[in-house]
Amino acid sequence: MDEDALKLKIGATIRARRVELGYSQDTFADVIDMHRAYYGGIERGVRNLTIPTLWRVARGLKVKPSELLRQAGA
Repeated sequence: MDEDALKLKIGATIRARRVELGYSQDTFADVIDMHRAYYGGIERGVRNLTIPTLWRVARGLKVKPSELLRQAGA
């Protein structure tokens, strides 16, 4: 899997979990103390996730970072 496809899959996995929890994109970005435009880029797969950012997002989604990566097929 190439890097762009991986970012898209991780973003889609994050989006699905956020929606499952009932958060809007803006509300969730506030919950994890992240700018909404930056967070939107993560979901669209246009941002590279650092390990600390992945950890922060996963914590807000109440899952382990490894679970997000597993669900994305990474």
